[in-house]
Amino acid sequence: MTHKATEHEGGETAAGPFPRRFAAPSGGSAPREAGERGGCIRALILAAGRGERMRPLTDHTPKPLLQVRGQPLMQWPLQALLQGGVRELVVNTAWLGEKIEHHFDRQRLNDLRQQLQIDEHVALHFSSEGRDFGGALETLGGIARALPLLAPHADDVFWVVAGDIFAPAFQFSPAAVQRFAASGLLAHLWLVPNPPHNPKGDFAIGQGELALNEAPAGESRATFSTYALYRRALFEPPWCDIPPGNPQGVAAPLAPLLRRAMAAGQVSAELYTGEWTDVGTPERLAGLNG
Repeated sequence: MTHKATEHEGGETAAGPFPRRFAAPSGGSAPREAGERGGCIRALILAAGRGERMRPLTDHTPKPLLQVRGQPLMQWPLQALLQGGVRELVVNTAWLGEKIEHHFDRQRLNDLRQQLQIDEHVALHFSSEGRDFGGALETLGGIARALPLLAPHADDVFWVVAGDIFAPAFQFSPAAVQRFAASGLLAHLWLVPNPPHNPKGDFAIGQGELALNEAPAGESRATFSTYALYRRALFEPPWCDIPPGNPQGVAAPLAPLLRRAMAAGQVSAELYTGEWTDVGTPERLAGLNG
């Protein structure tokens, strides 16, 4: 589907894959800079899933809006990203996406900015996969769709996090961004100890913090937290053949791409041992709210 440029309040034009945009006005300060290019660090929050295992809770409420300890689940990573210096965010949506967009509107964004005592301009964009293509594009397809905004320059780096993960103490550190930007690698992943629902894990950590598909002898794999830093080059040839902006709406998983990059020694990882929950079932949600 093609997009026409759309004018919104504030006099700014959104075009291409991001026709809906909310901005919280600033007190005049410029966004904080991070990364080797000196550009503002951006982030994508993944919020397009159907939440099948959460039904019937998600029949009328998108999973990112389910309440966890007094606020919507997606608000936890959103707040943490803002606290980490991110000032431009993209949220991809599909199932009941209009409810997510309505909840996190301009006023809500401004309230969060004031609550966190942020003086800089903050912008929130929505990549509406459900409206544009009739459904979610999976993780790789969603990142490719958002890429022109997430990483407008050749060597830009950006955060990607899942909106249904609860990790309240995780810090989106500008220092971590700077280390990754200087590393020249294509991705840096945060792994967590294996939860009961994923006992075999996903990836391992080898020498020099390189991420591995298989664990070395005598060691074990850990679970991918979904929290990661990526470099734009990972989503371009020769690694990825989906064009930036994903104009055809190709749906594709991320894991095969990560595994190829790991095999080439282009991905690093570290273990995060703080509180972390994949809020994928009603029982896990109830456990957090109990």
